[in-house]
Amino acid sequence: MLRIGDTIFSLDILEKKFKCDLPRCLGNCCRYGDSGAPLSEEEVDTLKEIWPEVKPYLRPDGIEVIENEGTSVRDFENDQVTPLVGNEECAYAILDNNVFMCGIEKAWSEGKISFQKPVSCHLFPARIKRYSGFMTVNYQELSICHSAVGCGKAEGIYVYEFLKVPLIRALGEETYSELLIAAKEFKRNPRIFNH
Repeated sequence: MLRIGDTIFSLDILEKKFKCDLPRCLGNCCRYGDSGAPLSEEEVDTLKEIWPEVKPYLRPDGIEVIENEGTSVRDFENDQVTPLVGNEECAYAILDNNVFMCGIEKAWSEGKISFQKPVSCHLFPARIKRYSGFMTVNYQELSICHSAVGCGKAEGIYVYEFLKVPLIRALGEETYSELLIAAKEFKRNPRIFNH
């Protein structure tokens, strides 16, 4: 484990390789999971505000679910998450050439909204958990991302490198700069991190 300020990083963030491979995985992170994408309270409010702008980008079944259940829901752990279509894909997911993509991000890319997408989606496959006084950042190696692991290994891209933009968005430039210093040290001498 690596601690930077009040954030504890799993060493997997530094040592595992990963790069999304959409042509092979078909955006399955938008499709499969235990529940919808985790949301902060601020994001719950944001989704309500941007709903009119996002709605035209979504599929009819996604719109129906959101209109019936709300722009966010509580999951089995009582966490706020995005709603699902048929207990499978995210209601905000759209299909683009048979690849699941984010309808929120599509609206953002076309300048309709200033919110790119939930931080938890942007950070995937890393997850942030907040506790009293600190937070953790862990990498989840999931079978749906098998091709991304292969792609990361082939191109030599580490998790922290692939997730540079969302890590800065979630934790700030200063923390990411310190993470880069730690990654350099880890590559030189990984044993110092195991004590």
